[in-house]
Amino acid sequence: MENNSKQKILDAAMREFMDKGFEKASLRQIVKNAGLTTGAFYKYYPTKEALFSELVGPYANHMYSIYDNTLENFQRQSAKEQTENMMDASSEGVEQMVEYLYEHYDNFKLLLCCADGTEYADFIHNLVVREVKSTYQYIDTMRKAEADIPDIDEELCHMIASGMFSGIFEIVIHDMEKEDAKKRVATLKRFYTGGWERIFGIKF
Repeated sequence: MENNSKQKILDAAMREFMDKGFEKASLRQIVKNAGLTTGAFYKYYPTKEALFSELVGPYANHMYSIYDNTLENFQRQSAKEQTENMMDASSEGVEQMVEYLYEHYDNFKLLLCCADGTEYADFIHNLVVREVKSTYQYIDTMRKAEADIPDIDEELCHMIASGMFSGIFEIVIHDMEKEDAKKRVATLKRFYTGGWERIFGIKF
């Protein structure tokens, strides 16, 4: 019975948050639509924020872990191997992210379109920060291997990473079909890879 009540809350919350976004969503309406009392709700969640977090937090964290694991495996390689495998490693990581996204589409729709007013509004920014850091780690690895890598302005690097991740998640914001999204993201990755090749003077 308790699990059933909790699921009713989650289902009602998903609808309310999706319809109004976190900030305008009514906790009273969620409780009403779940067919429960306010007291029953507070047995499961102390706040509206905690409820929203359950709907998006595990999925955001898993997406971060896909990125982090891909990067960790990549950074175990030598400078030469990193350059040779850059396109494959990057594409594989993004493909995993897209697959996971479509397995939990509604949760990511909430995360990307309805999270204003919560800590999850920074989801894309957090990925961008990771990408900028990993870019400078790659530059450092290449320079230690005596490659001639030009200086890259950090704000420019942030702009490029932001453009890439914002572009990738357009597939959710614009409700693209999965197969169309995969093709577009693959093309987007090639576009950004080509840009980095020009900036670095390296062929990936």
